[in-house]
Amino acid sequence: MLKSAYVEGYAKARLFDEPAADNYIRHTTIGDPVLDPVMEEVSSLPPADLHRFIEAGIEQQADVLRSAPQALRDFFDHFEEPPWLDYQAFRPGILVFNENVSLMLVAFVTGVLVEGFSTLIAKSFNITKRVASSDRRLKQNNRQLMEIFYPGGLRRNGDGWKLSTRVRFVHTRIRSLLAKSDDWKHEAWGTPLSAAHLGFAISVFSKRLLDYSEQVGARFSEEEKESVLAVWRYAGFLMGIPETILYTDAAEADKIYRIGYMCEPPPDADSITMANALIQSIPVVAGIADRVEKEKVVALAYRLSRALLGKTLADQFQYPKGWNIGTLFLFRNKQRIQRWFKRWFKKGGVRSENFSQLLQISVYDEGGLSYKMPDHVHASKSSPW
Repeated sequence: MLKSAYVEGYAKARLFDEPAADNYIRHTTIGDPVLDPVMEEVSSLPPADLHRFIEAGIEQQADVLRSAPQALRDFFDHFEEPPWLDYQAFRPGILVFNENVSLMLVAFVTGVLVEGFSTLIAKSFNITKRVASSDRRLKQNNRQLMEIFYPGGLRRNGDGWKLSTRVRFVHTRIRSLLAKSDDWKHEAWGTPLSAAHLGFAISVFSKRLLDYSEQVGARFSEEEKESVLAVWRYAGFLMGIPETILYTDAAEADKIYRIGYMCEPPPDADSITMANALIQSIPVVAGIADRVEKEKVVALAYRLSRALLGKTLADQFQYPKGWNIGTLFLFRNKQRIQRWFKRWFKKGGVRSENFSQLLQISVYDEGGLSYKMPDHVHASKSSPW
């Protein structure tokens, strides 16, 4: 059933590609068909037990998992790698990511993550009041980005696999909480954290990440591009995105993004709040305390984001107006000069430096990965997770 918020955009998108538009709209009322019913069945478990069993499943603690409800055991016991999975295909993407960490991070934060809030998914963050923790969210996204592009990170015992699967459980939990909340307008917006929004997001995280990274100065071969797409595709599979809206290649990722953007209503106050909160959190995540330096970083982030997203979306996000001609050109040249000096004076140190930078702006809790789940729709009323 077509939800009211999509009526106008859907009509326009069908003129461009009717099957793709139909598919996107169909997924606005779908969540995670596999995990949603499992989590509903175990929703009455005491939080401590639920967290313990989820951790046992992800961390392969067989003795603990034996005590879990059958539905949760079946979920982990029946997990199968997709037939298209090829770990060897990840290698070029992993290498090029670690060679271009700085530039890909810039593209990820000022382009990819912000653009993700152009859809109605922003409502889930505003309703749950997660805007205040945008700096932690940015660090969590950075952590997942680092782990999935770490050698072996998407193997069954890798942290990329664990984090992506944890994200799936968190999404399912929040989807359930929102679905039962009076704040969520089902007839207008469809399913909270829908498969459509997640399919759109993973297309942005992959194809748009490559596009934006090139715009800020990174360079990729075709093999490297295909490899980056392969990494994100499997991460999307682990996050529970149905294969009916999970891209297969660059062309399909681009189509899902463009059709989704057409179907979605224009960004509203929720999208504006989330996009600007993310930009404003960059100095906090980077550990910049000086007020003047903070203002410089935020101003640059806005200029870069405006240049990457384009005038229409940047204006919809109510970004500050300003002179933006030549922003990407100047940024690319500055990065090239800096990289040249680093290679000349510190041969062999670039990769380790980039890796250290990513570690510093990612969330690493002292107790390791946390498998706690939110237990209230509003973040301020939920137990820490």
